[in-house]
Amino acid sequence: MRVGSFVCSCADTCEVDLEGAREGIEGVDVAASSRLLCEDGLPAMEHVIEEYDLDELIVTCPESRVQRKLERVAEQQGVHPDAVSFVDQREGAGWVHDEAGATAKTARMVNARQAGLEAESPSRTLTREAGERVAVVADPDTAAALADDADVTLIADGDEYVDSAADLDHVTIERGRVAGVDGRFGEFEVRLESRVTEECISCMKCVHEGPDEQVTRYPVDIDPDAPDGAWTDVCPTDAIEMDGVERELEFDQIVYPAATRRTRGGRVGFYTAPIDAATISAVRKHLGGIEKPAHLDLEMEVCAAGDSSQPGCNECVEVCPHDAVERSRIDAVAFHEEACQNCGACTSACPTGATMLREPSNERIAREVEALLRPTGEEGGWLLNRSGSDVDAPIVAFVCSEEADDALAEYGRLAAAGKADVEYPPILPVRVNCTDTVGEAHGMHALASGADGVAIVGCGGDCLHSGPEPKADLVDRLNRASRDLELGERFAFFAPDADEPGAFVEAISTFAVELEPSPVPAGEHEATGETDADRENPAFDSHGWTLESVRAILEHVDPEREVIRGLTDFGRMEVGDGCTLTPTCSTLCPTDAIRRDEETATLEFNHERCVNCGTCEEGCIEDVITMREGLDRSLLPENRGDADDPAWIAVHDGEMRECNNCGKPFTSEGSARKIQSAVGDVVADLAPGARGSVFDYCGDCRAQLLYDRGNG
Repeated sequence: MRVGSFVCSCADTCEVDLEGAREGIEGVDVAASSRLLCEDGLPAMEHVIEEYDLDELIVTCPESRVQRKLERVAEQQGVHPDAVSFVDQREGAGWVHDEAGATAKTARMVNARQAGLEAESPSRTLTREAGERVAVVADPDTAAALADDADVTLIADGDEYVDSAADLDHVTIERGRVAGVDGRFGEFEVRLESRVTEECISCMKCVHEGPDEQVTRYPVDIDPDAPDGAWTDVCPTDAIEMDGVERELEFDQIVYPAATRRTRGGRVGFYTAPIDAATISAVRKHLGGIEKPAHLDLEMEVCAAGDSSQPGCNECVEVCPHDAVERSRIDAVAFHEEACQNCGACTSACPTGATMLREPSNERIAREVEALLRPTGEEGGWLLNRSGSDVDAPIVAFVCSEEADDALAEYGRLAAAGKADVEYPPILPVRVNCTDTVGEAHGMHALASGADGVAIVGCGGDCLHSGPEPKADLVDRLNRASRDLELGERFAFFAPDADEPGAFVEAISTFAVELEPSPVPAGEHEATGETDADRENPAFDSHGWTLESVRAILEHVDPEREVIRGLTDFGRMEVGDGCTLTPTCSTLCPTDAIRRDEETATLEFNHERCVNCGTCEEGCIEDVITMREGLDRSLLPENRGDADDPAWIAVHDGEMRECNNCGKPFTSEGSARKIQSAVGDVVADLAPGARGSVFDYCGDCRAQLLYDRGNG
């Protein structure tokens, strides 16, 4: 793959030094520039593509119309349009930073895009079949619009349609008010409540005799507030049920304008207000099923959701804002990928890598962060000179690609148009689908790569996914961890409002000024996303990636605290005196972080492997296990050099009972005493000639003892 980059100053309207930007770009076969690439620079661009035989381009251009023009030019030169990638050097750099900052940021963004493209995941799609049954709630116009293409049922929800202007000839109309909507695309279940049963023959007697405006004619139904009385006895088929009846109807999609966001829950095929032409088109498009990009890579064999009817980690279920994950069993979770909205909440919460976002993948994000922070040049480069740098405080900004990204672009346009005075520090952006994508692993990796600070830039209260609260909690936890690492507070959340640039400028500027230079140098760390432990988890899982990053940070700091708090993907095991060394916890542990040593009657724990899923604590039959979160440096193998097996630490020392016959240790004294106290009276006389109790024999010898007795 031969890659070329093209930098443009947009007719010198951008504060970007073209020569300086070219010198800062690395990892490409050629870096070229033009003051107006889309006009005067086109012939030169064509010449460069041909001369260097380029098949991938990175171009600084934020304007969509011009992007299409450049794609056509590239295609004419034999470059596939999908192989042309664009970087915003204008709204996001040249219009809001001084020249030095904008130039440095532009070069770094090109470098990051190149690094990200090298780690880009191949596209993959998923399909889900469905039928053509569509429920429309109290919206006759929409029902009529869909009737030619779908099997449409109009749920009255208390309305009547005798005089409806909509053409409902091919629409099934159902009485009842919606009491709830369960299920998902292709298998929605709508619960309806009504005071008229299916025995109704629409004879109109109840309409004539009933209270005015409380009995509808088409379809016949009775208002829940209608008073009881003799009029209810007029029905010839006894179809009136004043206590109400409930029934369920099944549909593939549902249009419910009055439903709340909470009711919808982000489910595919569930549409709420406003209902417009785009909604109608979406319903039609999904008739018969859907085909969409596969957003997740799932490796459920490393999932820590539980085992043997014992629940464990439930993070993905709790954080998903779209009901795309559920507990299918008490000890397992299931993903409904067709409902996934690509926010990344489940992936940043998963400690084991059982669910990973495909694009941007954690590896791609890591490479972009490292490229943004990497110095260039033999002496550390003009892009990063802490004594007088164009990027005085390198801040990695994880920017939501929805409203937050749009708001930052609007700030640039306001500044260029002279409508607002907008200039803020050149934060280094990494675009993510939603800030829900960002977890403790991403934050720790940014610090390990040399960032002075990390800004999480999201949509705040207008988030289309889970809102600001998860980000606030994450920032608090990450700042707790960075304080414990003696780095101070280096994380903050920002929600830029497109109409109020001043508030964002003040907030991000204050954040940058208050940051101390990090003792962790930039450009030295390149993540593998793994640890030295013999783990089957995929690379860049949250637990392994976080641990690798913390180890890189610890090479440059000497914190007083042993326990680094705020990192929830790490657990510390405490075992009480009641432990009987039963194998329950070691059998249940999904990461093999617990083992029993029968020769020494010891229960051992591997902190490096533990992801704090809680399965052992939940499944302990003696209820003596307590798990506490936090990364304990003293339990890591590199800090236990004198131990025979430094990755393992004894958390309970017991005593093994040896068989009276063969002498083999076969169970712990605690387990033997517990069983003996429970059933000892029942089996006391089974082997009267034995030396001691039957509980003093291993399984093999006990069986032989009882066999000999029976054949006495």
